[in-house]
Amino acid sequence: MNEPLITMAFITGLLGSGHCIGMCGGLVAALSLSDSGQRGGLLFHLFYNGGRITTYTAIGWLVGWLGSAFAYANTLADLAQVLLIGSDLFVILLGLGSAGLFSRLKLNVMQLEFPGPVRKITLLVTQLKKLPPALAALPLGLIMGFLPCGFLYAMIIAAGQSAAPDRGAMIMLSFGLGTMPALFLFGSATQWLTAGNRALMLRWAGIMVALMGAYNLYRHLVRAQCCPPFRPCS
Repeated sequence: MNEPLITMAFITGLLGSGHCIGMCGGLVAALSLSDSGQRGGLLFHLFYNGGRITTYTAIGWLVGWLGSAFAYANTLADLAQVLLIGSDLFVILLGLGSAGLFSRLKLNVMQLEFPGPVRKITLLVTQLKKLPPALAALPLGLIMGFLPCGFLYAMIIAAGQSAAPDRGAMIMLSFGLGTMPALFLFGSATQWLTAGNRALMLRWAGIMVALMGAYNLYRHLVRAQCCPPFRPCS
């Protein structure tokens, strides 16, 4: 396992959780209360976060597997190297954009938060309010794991670059576990996570994403000098 990337993914999750609360915390709070007025409580949040992290881990496994299949296609070795370095640069720009470096240019696309998918997911999960919260929690978490987010996509790229299903799954699992404390304690977290605090956490999370991209860029540039893309140097 690549411990630095796994650790950085966890820290990104911790710092990015303030953004998660601002983005979807209200929706989750509303859905934790069924139409009959029954509250989900601890059980709801356990199943919700379990479902969300399960989706993250499954995505990590899948993109890691796709990365491994692509890496060992010898005819695509040169293209793979270009894509690796290009994706590293993209992650760096995404992180810097999330940290606010491009705020004056109003390049919100750097955060990859497109309103279309968000609306569709919102419409889908609101149907779950017809179920008791304990039953709705797991499918809600599984669905919300696909909610568009720049940090999530940066982690997916890193997981795909690992070129191994287990490594990709571990990166995404670590990211999901990092987001869990603040989201699990959502009620109390909203009391100290003011808009200013969330903005500060977002900035540092963006910096961490940029560092992940820079770390991978260094690895891939060095690797390009000694061995084929993805494959371990001797």
